[in-house]
Amino acid sequence: MIVVGVDLGGTKTAAGVVDASGRAGELLSRPTPASAGPDAVLDAVAALVGEVLERAARGSEGARLGGVGVGSAGVLDAVSGCVLSATDSMPGWAGTDVAGGLRERLADRGVPPPALTVRNDVDAHARGETWVGAGAGASSAVVVAVGTGIGGSIVTDGRVWSGAHSVAGEIGHVPVPGAEHLRCACGRMGHVEAIGAGPGLLRHYLSLGGDTGTADARAVVGRAANGDALARRAVEESASAVGRMVAGLVTTLDPEVVVVAGGLAGAGEQWWTPMEQAARGELIGVLREVPLRPAMLGAGAAVVGAARDVWEAV
Repeated sequence: MIVVGVDLGGTKTAAGVVDASGRAGELLSRPTPASAGPDAVLDAVAALVGEVLERAARGSEGARLGGVGVGSAGVLDAVSGCVLSATDSMPGWAGTDVAGGLRERLADRGVPPPALTVRNDVDAHARGETWVGAGAGASSAVVVAVGTGIGGSIVTDGRVWSGAHSVAGEIGHVPVPGAEHLRCACGRMGHVEAIGAGPGLLRHYLSLGGDTGTADARAVVGRAANGDALARRAVEESASAVGRMVAGLVTTLDPEVVVVAGGLAGAGEQWWTPMEQAARGELIGVLREVPLRPAMLGAGAAVVGAARDVWEAV
């Protein structure tokens, strides 16, 4: 049986076959035509799934399609597969029936209706990491993703807790000290995403008087690694803000483990050390040794986690 996992993001979409043990095959990736609107995005996802299936069929003659799991950008209703809200990076995405649209487009592929599942991409990432990644074996976990935005997911006994309004884990909008001078993408001041995400780190660096020719957060991190004191300060303050937010989550939820993913989490000790120090500095004694682990699955985590939904459904 073939199960395909899909990671549908605002800039790119990745997909691959995932077996029942959580092992992913070759991942195919294509740009997401977000600016062209929801129909173009769904067309592109269906085409990518078709390409993955055609490659898989050549290597597994006679294997049937068991289902397709999708982790999508935006706040989603995991039951209906509809997008409740989304950022400007995907115009018109809010209100899109992702599950219904893909069922129509993949009808000729023989996808069984119950086996086309859709959930938030960070939740899919968390499902992957707690299945076969850094959180495997834990009875409860908080997964924090720090990249162009900040997202999170709360997992207990392998299940994602979505909350009363399907927004549990939208941790980028938690207020933190040190971010008061920066505006979040939601329009409010002082949220952790405004200083802790990649674009927030760049804005913070510039607000400190940094070089206006600096292109992005990657460049700020590079400057810090090369001895730029102002860049180093910006990275440390950005990472510390994330750490304080993590401490708040740990104190509130008491998870067995915290997994930290995303581009900034992979920036090395100059980011990780101040993040962890800030988190542990805020925690009470009984929580101070809760493991903080870097994610293991990389770009394939959401693909694996989305496929897990299908394997549990079939």
